[in-house]
Formats: sequence, C-alpha cells, structure tokens
Amino acid sequence: MALRELKVCLLGDTGVGKSSIVWRFVEDSFDPNINPTIGASFMTKTVQYQNELHKFLIWDTAGQERFRALAPMYYRGSAAAIIVYDITKEETFSTLKNWVKELHQHGPPNIVVAIAGNKCDLNDVREVMEKDAKDYADSIHAIFVETSAKNAININELFIEISRRIPSTDTNPPSSGKGFKLRRQPSVTKRSCC
Repeated sequence: MALRELKVCLLGDTGVGKSSIVWRFVEDSFDPNINPTIGASFMTKTVQYQNELHKFLIWDTAGQERFRALAPMYYRGSAAAIIVYDITKEETFSTLKNWVKELHQHGPPNIVVAIAGNKCDLNDVREVMEKDAKDYADSIHAIFVETSAKNAININELFIEISRRIPSTDTNPPSSGKGFKLRRQPSVTKRSCC
C-alpha cells in the first residue's frame, strides 16, 4: 500500500481550539486546560484512505498576533490548510477571512482549504451562524465543517474530507505533460453538531 505524506497546517486566532482539534484527531483526547501554542507544534497521524496510507504531518500554528509572521513558514508546501474559528466569537470568523486572503496570495496554488467552526457544542452561545460560514466556504470552494474537539464531533470527518480532496497520485501522467486537472467539489458537512 502506497504511503503519502500530506503536510497540513492549522491557522486561526488564539483560543479557537486548533491544538484541541489536533489532539482529538491524533490522540483521541481532550484537555480543557491545554496551554497556548508557542510558535508551532508538530504531530503526525497515519490513516488509511482507499488504497493509500495518508500520513498527516500536522503543523499547529500559534494564534497570537506576535507569531503571525511565522505562519508562511508552516503553510508553504502544505497540501492542506485548516482555518479554525470559534462559533461563539464573531471576530474569529472575521479574522479567518484574512487568513484565507493570505493563503491565496502566498500559499501553494493547489492547497486544499478547510474551514472548521469549532466549539459547536456551545450552540446556545453561538455568534456565527452555520449558514453564513458554509456560504462563505462555498464561495471560496473550501471544505466546511463544524467541529467540537471536546465532544469529538466531525474531527475525523474533517481529515477524511481533506484526504478525499487531495489529488490522487497518478502512475500514468497525462500525455499533454500539463499535470492534473482539479475538479470543484461542493463542501460537505458530515454530522450535525447540535
């Protein structure tokens, strides 16, 4: 079985739950007292997707403004970027749009973008409507999912969808020599949060 290494970076404001998403995916655990990331942290997890093994090389970046200049170092060469916002804080969704703009300007041209509205277990204090976030994700052809790292909602589904969107390796390259063709696929929400 073929092994593919897929570099994935997480971007977003401090406190939105980027590290919690990574810990839930890699370790299947949740720590409500997790410390803020300084610079970036790195973890890996290998999962089977169809007839390949996908080894996710996950860079969890710091959300504090003073570390923002380091972000390009982590998303450069990434197959995917997960931009996380907190559904209970409207300003984190507004900032997310700046991350998207920066990625489109300075990131890899074929990067898969996923938008994760985290903390959907706190639906009663929601400030960002799911429809608004989904409409925005659709407008930029990004994956969209609402997650809860605390309750393990849609975390694995997020990474499965990234695997699905990564262009497959083709043992017979196109005869034109121009590479592969990307198809636009609609965003998918796997499970409802609340």
